[in-house]
Amino acid sequence: MTRLPTLLACLFLALFAAACGDDDDQETAATPEPTAEATAEPAGEIDPSAISKDLSEKPAVDKPEGAPPAELVTEDIVKGKGKTAKAGDTISAQYVGNAWSTGEQFDASWDRGAEPIEFPLGAGAVIPGWDEGIAGMKEGGRRLLVIPPELGYGPDGFPPVIGPNETLVFVVDLEKVK
Repeated sequence: MTRLPTLLACLFLALFAAACGDDDDQETAATPEPTAEATAEPAGEIDPSAISKDLSEKPAVDKPEGAPPAELVTEDIVKGKGKTAKAGDTISAQYVGNAWSTGEQFDASWDRGAEPIEFPLGAGAVIPGWDEGIAGMKEGGRRLLVIPPELGYGPDGFPPVIGPNETLVFVVDLEKVK
């Protein structure tokens, strides 16, 4: 019977010794190491709510803040109610295009008498960011596209209008799907 109290005393001492360990080790273990995700520069943004929903007028796009996103960004400003654009359809659209780095407009169909551009979707007639970003859009919609360089003009750019590795910002109004 004398073994039980001795065993309990040893167990108590072991627990006490573990609880009295080095405080510095406990703080270090409890403090998480920063991750690459936490230290990476966050992707910049454009406020879609600042873009006009009035499809009868040319939209203005504010200069983006921060680093450009690495992936294609699509955000509907106005959800259309017409036919859905898919590869193989011929579409007509109005657009405004700006450079992410400067916020400056480099092109707009609105400035050419509001004549829409017309092209076959998914046929490579436009930059890949347009083929991918307009697919699924409905007639009567307005969509924000933020296109990374590899889906735009890449390392060559489109001199003198678009610089090398430029992220492109478009607001596209889908007028017609044929």
